[in-house]
Amino acid sequence: MILGRVVAGIGGGGLMSISTFLASDLVPLKKRGVVQGVGNIAYGSGAMLGGVLGGFISDTSSWGWRLVFLIQVPVVAASGLLVWYLVDVPPKTSSKSVLARIDFGGSFLTVGFLVLLLLGLNAGGNVVPWTDPLVLTTIPLGIVMLVVLVWWESRAKQPIIPVRLLLDRTVLTACITNFLGTMVVMMTTFYVPLYVQVLGFTATQAGLRVLASSFGVSVSSIGCGLIMKRTGKYVGLGVAVLLIYTFAMCLVATLDEDAPNWVPFVAMALVGGGYGGMLTVTLLACIAAVDHAHQAVITSATYAFRSVGGTLGITVASAVYQNILKARLWDRFGGLPGAAEEIERIRDDLGEIARLPQGWRDGVIASFMEAFRGVWIMALGLIVAGLVSVSLMRQHKLHSNLARQEE
Repeated sequence: MILGRVVAGIGGGGLMSISTFLASDLVPLKKRGVVQGVGNIAYGSGAMLGGVLGGFISDTSSWGWRLVFLIQVPVVAASGLLVWYLVDVPPKTSSKSVLARIDFGGSFLTVGFLVLLLLGLNAGGNVVPWTDPLVLTTIPLGIVMLVVLVWWESRAKQPIIPVRLLLDRTVLTACITNFLGTMVVMMTTFYVPLYVQVLGFTATQAGLRVLASSFGVSVSSIGCGLIMKRTGKYVGLGVAVLLIYTFAMCLVATLDEDAPNWVPFVAMALVGGGYGGMLTVTLLACIAAVDHAHQAVITSATYAFRSVGGTLGITVASAVYQNILKARLWDRFGGLPGAAEEIERIRDDLGEIARLPQGWRDGVIASFMEAFRGVWIMALGLIVAGLVSVSLMRQHKLHSNLARQEE
C-alpha cells in the first residue's frame, strides 16, 4: 500500500507540476489566473468526486476498497493516451543530461526529513509514549535533516526548493500560505468525513459533505482568475480569499454532536472557495515576483510546499486527534473491566461504535467530539497564520504578454 502511494505520488506530483509549467509558458501572466482557475476546477472536482465515488464503491461493492484503486487504472491509461495524442509542445533543450539536472541530494534530504518527522509524530502518544527513545530520536533528527536540506538547497545548481528565490518576500509568504492552507484543507478533508461517520452516516454520505468543497473550488478559482485578469491585482484578493477560508474554519470549529446537518455542507463549500482562490492567487504572485527564467522552478517550489503541508497536516492532526481521543476514553472508561481492549477497538474501527457495551455510547461520542474539536481549533489557528502571511505579499506587475514587456 505504501509503495503504491509512493508511485501514485510521483505520477500525480509530476502531472500537476508539468501541466502548470505548460500553462506558464503559453499564457501571459494577466490571463494566467483564468487558466490556473480552470486547472484548479479540474483538480478540485476530481479530488472531491473521487471521495464520493470511493465511498459509494466501498459501501456497495463486494470488492470494497480494492475496486476503488482498480477503477482508476483505465482512467489513468486514457489520460496518458490523450496527453500523448493532443499535447504538442516542443521540450526545452539543455546541454546537461537528464540525470545531471535532478537534485538527488535535495530529494533524499526531503524524503528523510519527512519520514523521520512523521514517524516521530505518528508514534508519539499513540504507539509509544512521547518520552520513548523512538520519538526523542526521530523528531530531532528530522529537524537536523531539515536544516541540512536548507543548506544543501542554497548551494544546489538546480534545487527542488530554490532557497535564494525564497528570500523574496512575496515568494516566501506565498509559499508559506500554500503550506498552511494545504495543511488545513487536508485536515478538514480527512476529518470532516470521519466526524460525519462517527455520528452514524455512511462513507457515501460523508463523501457528499466533502463534495461541496469542489463547488467552492470551482467558483473561487475561476472567479479569482477573472478578477486578476481585469484588475491586474492580487494582494487584496489574496487577503479576501483567506478571510473566507478563516470564516469557513470558524464554521468547522462549531461541529459537534448537536451541529445542524447543513453546517458541514456550507463549511466545506467555503473551505473549497478559500483554498481554490488561495492556490490561484499565490501561484500568480510567485510567478510575477521572479524572472521568466525561474518560473518553472518557483512553480515546483509552491507544489513542494503544498505537498509537505498536506503530509504534515494529516500527521499533526492525527497526533492531536489520537492523543485526545485516547486520553478522554481512558478518563471515562479506564476503570471498567475490559476497558483496554474495548478502547483499542474503538480507536481502530469506527464500526465498533455500533457494538459498544451498555452505558458507553454517550461517553464515547463525547470523547470523539473532544478529539475533533482539538483538530478544528488547530486548523483555525493555522489558517489565521496563513491570513497574516498572505497579507505580507507585495504587488507585482501582471503583464499581458509573454515577453513581460510594458504594454
